[in-house]
Amino acid sequence: MLGIKVEKSNENLIIHWQLSKVEIPIREINDVFLDPYYGGEEKRAVRIGFPYGSTDRVVIKTANSTYILFTTHAAKIMNKIVNA
Repeated sequence: MLGIKVEKSNENLIIHWQLSKVEIPIREINDVFLDPYYGGEEKRAVRIGFPYGSTDRVVIKTANSTYILFTTHAAKIMNKIVNA
């Protein structure tokens, strides 16, 4: 279980990484995009994944929080989130 796993369950987007589980209500997601900055532009974001060795950063913005997913499979993860 090295990478980030993203799945949809009922009305939530569930992100698994190592022993962590983050649930984000799909209706609260405002924006999903790739972040060009190495550490992520948002300073108070929840960071998931290893920031080193990963070339892509997927950002999920909600009304209350920002999540940055460090991954080498950005297209696959973005596709799962957008189609959730």
